[in-house]
Amino acid sequence: VEDQVPVIAPEADQPSLREAVLRYSREVAFAAADVYARAAESRGSWDTRLEALIVDAILRGENTDALRSRIAALGWKAQERFTVMVGNSPSEPSASYVSELRRLAGRYAEDALVGIQGDRLILILGGVQDRETAYLKLSEMFAPGPVVYGPEAGSLLEASGSAQSAFAGLTAARAWPSAPRPVAADDLLPERVISGDEAARRSLVKNIYRPLVAASNGLVETLGTYLELGHSLEATARELFVHANTVRYRLKRVCDVTGWDPLLPREAFVLQAALVVGRLSVPPKAPAERHPARNQP
Repeated sequence: VEDQVPVIAPEADQPSLREAVLRYSREVAFAAADVYARAAESRGSWDTRLEALIVDAILRGENTDALRSRIAALGWKAQERFTVMVGNSPSEPSASYVSELRRLAGRYAEDALVGIQGDRLILILGGVQDRETAYLKLSEMFAPGPVVYGPEAGSLLEASGSAQSAFAGLTAARAWPSAPRPVAADDLLPERVISGDEAARRSLVKNIYRPLVAASNGLVETLGTYLELGHSLEATARELFVHANTVRYRLKRVCDVTGWDPLLPREAFVLQAALVVGRLSVPPKAPAERHPARNQP
């Protein structure tokens, strides 16, 4: 428009017309910038609401087309290694805090969802490469208190199982005051069982007790005796009438079969909990039927 000023106005009016054109173009530019800013703000608010809906749906175990559509709309890309971290949230989490948390999560995971529900902070991570480093660094963003991460899930839609384990672990973590931070939900299986977590009970039976029974070779008997006699190799050997080296060998086999080492106090506690719930999972044997003695002729 400014280039056409000499054509449409006399020379005396051209300065004022140019000034009017410049003022108008500036107002248009400011108005356009305001529109774009409002659109970006609206998009950010929409993304935040959508993220909150997805987190809530995953925690509830929802598996619907609507959830898949929301996940796609949010631009989620990760295809493997999904896990959930839970812990205490700051009392008044600010927008800058959430932004910093997202930035940090983006360094260690392909994708991340952030959820704050009351005093709980939930992180849903996808495509984590270095899990040990990621969990340790991200735990620093949580408020004081235990931080628990669940087992890896095969897909984002299956992450509800990881979330349930993590929340169960968070509830039970206070029973282990010296637990590391963060701590795996699977490292809290005994505390979770005592607090009434059925999934933890099933895990101990399936992954520890039944493999020990299937391995046979006296592993269950040796482990039980070793734990009952105060973790003494010699006392166990005397009780079972075997050599102490035999006890050592069987306890090593227990570690090979289960992945838990009975020579370490904490892992021995996990194994003892597995023996207890495993024995209780076996239906009691019916008492042998007793027949009255026949009268002799």
